[in-house]
Amino acid sequence: MTARRGTGVHIFTDSQRPATYDDLVRSARHAEACGFDGYFRSDHYQAMGDPLAPPGLTDAWVTLAGLARETSRVRLGTLVSSATFRLPGPLAIAAAQVDQMSGGRLDLGLGTGWYEPEHRAYGIPYPPIGERFDRLEEQLRILAGLWSTPVGERFTFIGDHYQLVDSPALPKPVQPGGPPIIVGGRGPKRTPEVAARFADEFNLPFKSVAATAEQFARVLEACSRVGRTKPPIILSAGISVACGRSDAQANRRAAILHEQTALPPEDAVCGPPALLVERIGEFVEVGTGRVYLRIVDPTDLDHLDLLAAEVLPHLS
Repeated sequence: MTARRGTGVHIFTDSQRPATYDDLVRSARHAEACGFDGYFRSDHYQAMGDPLAPPGLTDAWVTLAGLARETSRVRLGTLVSSATFRLPGPLAIAAAQVDQMSGGRLDLGLGTGWYEPEHRAYGIPYPPIGERFDRLEEQLRILAGLWSTPVGERFTFIGDHYQLVDSPALPKPVQPGGPPIIVGGRGPKRTPEVAARFADEFNLPFKSVAATAEQFARVLEACSRVGRTKPPIILSAGISVACGRSDAQANRRAAILHEQTALPPEDAVCGPPALLVERIGEFVEVGTGRVYLRIVDPTDLDHLDLLAAEVLPHLS
């Protein structure tokens, strides 16, 4: 198996198992020291397992701001933030600041939002899916507009859901034009269209190789339909991982993946690291240029050590 190592092997921590900010700092620093290319996190306010389990979840953007100063090399980002959580203007400011604080290492993943219970729990409006897509598209247009407006000029946007009038469009990110935009999801129609029009990267999270190939084909078809040729969109895949040096260790880590949660079904890799190397190779064969390894327990630093020692050397 030969995978394109330079395109990125990222660690992804999600909201199934609550963790403190200190837990995430240790995890991110360790991932960086191990040689991984990025450290990404989900953006949720309520755990997908037991919502009453302490300590609860940290805010994604507050956490990323801290990690921006606590790391020096890995790329950082959300996979993905919900368009229902934040107004696009304040989100543009927060993302620009994190990009500055990290020295230009931010990727911004943005989606429609999907987990209704956390919206109810924290008083966040949860409109129907069609409106959520409309809001996502407007937010993506606004982010691009704010970040591309020349310094000294103003930006105005009048949409159905958001109106910005004479915005100074400041502060600016370090990366010209703003952080790369990631759009991800399983939807067969509007998701590929939104990705083709607005995203630098499309991500399909934690599905089988066959399902991933099908969704990639829809995205590439949408790119062709809207006339996109350059820059080519990066195709990425998420893989839930529970590897071990022994069957017992792998099974212990896999037990967390089998806990009852609100997350959609996943095609996880549970077993020896060689199994993960093989799976990454299969993803590369269907066009994957970047992978996100989902680690459920961010306090399990030995898991990162194992993947760094037994997986990364085989990706060239």
